Amino acid sequence: MHDACQIATSFTARTMSQLRLVILVSLAMLAFAGNSLLCRIALKHTSIDAASFTTMRMLSGACMLWLVVRLKSGTGSTARAGERSGGNWLSACALFVYAAGFSFAYVSMSAATGALLLFGSVQATMIGYGVFKGERMHKLQLVGFALALAGLVALMLPGLAAPTLLSSLSMLSAGVAWGIYSLRGKGVGDPTQVTAGNFMHAVPMALVLSLLMFKHQSLDGSGLGLAVLSGALASGLGYAIWYRALPAIKATHAATVQLSVPVIAALGGVVFIGEAVTVPMLLASSAILGGIALVILEKK
Repeated sequence: MHDACQIATSFTARTMSQLRLVILVSLAMLAFAGNSLLCRIALKHTSIDAASFTTMRMLSGACMLWLVVRLKSGTGSTARAGERSGGNWLSACALFVYAAGFSFAYVSMSAATGALLLFGSVQATMIGYGVFKGERMHKLQLVGFALALAGLVALMLPGLAAPTLLSSLSMLSAGVAWGIYSLRGKGVGDPTQVTAGNFMHAVPMALVLSLLMFKHQSLDGSGLGLAVLSGALASGLGYAIWYRALPAIKATHAATVQLSVPVIAALGGVVFIGEAVTVPMLLASSAILGGIALVILEKK
């Protein structure tokens, strides 16, 4: 009887642990997709400008991550919590380029198209870096990589998803910057603390951008609110939740589950913004996500 109780308790604890992990991962994916939706809604339906959105997102994200680090560290002064956050200027620069490119791209780009271009360019950057460092790709991986690149090129063609060349290049640069940021962040200690430090370092850069774009500044209460939600919840809290779940997930599974982000963003764009999803766009999306899936799943 005692053994049966122990088995039942162990099974319940394991089930609860798995359920908690599923919930954390789901929340993180919703947060990542939410960034695209919040930014697109703000720049389409309010009068806030892209630079102000970027600045408020960075500032609110830094505040949220600072709070998370402070709560994790328990007792300790504000200064000590800030010191433990770490971060560095090069990574912060990559983070800033990502955030700025992301915002300016969404001035004239649908949530689905933006999420696909961003995700595709991030993965292409990281895969390309691996190849540059000597990683060998199998035949199916090469097919998948070529398929994903073809999908990215097709997605940028005029008339397919209607993005302008400037907005497409802006989102691609954001994806490359985020890929570089991710590569620089591997094995640098507590990722939540490091991300908090990088957000803090990126805030002055965002403020300089706002000053440079002062003539085009347009502040809007609703837009600022959406920027705070994007920074504090979808970015700051979203990253904290993801890094909390990440150690319990296999690397392949972690990469695969992120394939859901563009899909969630596309569905959100249809439901909340009324964006249309065309057949050519679905084909390009399938090529990008399917190609990346081939690369990830075939990786040993």
